[in-house]
Amino acid sequence: MVNLCFDGGFLPHFLLISARKPLIFPGMSQNVMSSAFFSKNRSRLAALLPPQSMAIFFSNEEMPRNGDQFYPFRQSSCFYYFTGILQERSILLLCPGHKDPRYREVLFIRDKDPLTDLWEGVKLTLEEASRISGIAHVQYISAFLKCADDIGFGCDEIFMENFSSHNESSMLSAKDNLGCLFIKNRFPLHRYGRLSPLIRDLRLHKSQEELMAIRQACRITASAFEQALGMIRPGVFEYEVEAEITQAMIRRGARFQAFSPVIASGINACSLHYDKLFSECRDGDLLLMDFGAELSLYASDCSRTVPVSGRFTPRQRALYDAVLRMFKRSRSMMVKGISLLQINRMLQTFWEEEHVALGLYSVSDLKKQDPAHPLYKKYFPHTISHYIGLDVHDTGDREEPLAGGEVVSCEPGMYIPEEGIGIRLENTLLITQAEPIDLMADIPLEAEEIEEALQKARALS
Repeated sequence: MVNLCFDGGFLPHFLLISARKPLIFPGMSQNVMSSAFFSKNRSRLAALLPPQSMAIFFSNEEMPRNGDQFYPFRQSSCFYYFTGILQERSILLLCPGHKDPRYREVLFIRDKDPLTDLWEGVKLTLEEASRISGIAHVQYISAFLKCADDIGFGCDEIFMENFSSHNESSMLSAKDNLGCLFIKNRFPLHRYGRLSPLIRDLRLHKSQEELMAIRQACRITASAFEQALGMIRPGVFEYEVEAEITQAMIRRGARFQAFSPVIASGINACSLHYDKLFSECRDGDLLLMDFGAELSLYASDCSRTVPVSGRFTPRQRALYDAVLRMFKRSRSMMVKGISLLQINRMLQTFWEEEHVALGLYSVSDLKKQDPAHPLYKKYFPHTISHYIGLDVHDTGDREEPLAGGEVVSCEPGMYIPEEGIGIRLENTLLITQAEPIDLMADIPLEAEEIEEALQKARALS
């Protein structure tokens, strides 16, 4: 057993890795955060709320798939951030200025029902919800209306964030009521505020607990990439590569991925969010993989582009190296005091130099280009970075200077449909007071490393 050290300490016992067994971490995909983490988040938000105000958070609801089936449940990021509760039909009320301590934090969970437990699995008890969230006052949702009235009528302002349907919940008297609309109808004379501007800044700078989850998600992503390399060869279908990545992540404790993976061969890679995954990987094609494990709802994000044959052609290598140069250049620019939007703008000249050198357009073409529609955007249509956290595209303002503590992506790309080539390289970075820390530095990136890793993985598969 090998201890994974984190900032001078050691990860909990369930994060220990065996070198001889699959990396199975019980419970990791559900919640590795302590109740103290959620309590601290609520306290930070409470300090930002005006006196005589109430904040209301609704959980996500089950999303119908077809018939009587639902998509896998994924909790609202904000609701999780303040409660740790991974269950539908839940509500959080915060009223930090209330004279009665019981009403300063109240969590509501769905009522216990033996039939629900029989068909869907056992739901949380009041005691379990209290232990997870650190909230002392937990009630079933059937008590929500009375409690909301007791608190709400004594407040001047109500803060809310997301809409959530509670159509079948016993808290409602009419089946077509919606959470936020229901509250506004019940308290029509109150002032209303938005939680989003307050939460954005809270979630932007990551705590040590959050970084632990993100770092481990990055490690799982790295292992999944290594495992997937062993099966990449001509004749394999994109969905088979997806299956290998999915299996690798689940066996290592990441029950869900941070987003639907992009596994795109040949010209499919020129569609940025390609999701069909039905094509065969052919000899001579490149395969673009954009994927990331999710751990305790925290995301990782990685992109790699590899030659299906095992070796880059000279043209593919020239294009790959150009993207790699842009990756290294942009990564070095992601430092405190500069915004993501500024970095994106500053890279235009470098993109143009690379594109001209590759013969995609000429210096003469540049002189005639429309400034509102620069030529480089044809081959690099997205931005260089986004924030990462509870959402793979997390809260944050790209125009605000980086201050340290943010987690961001670095993802240059080049897409040339005429040549059937799409290349993207992406790592997850931690912004510090000095140089950024590349949380995926151990994943092969240089062209030679990619080719060597492919050959090694194939030999072992």
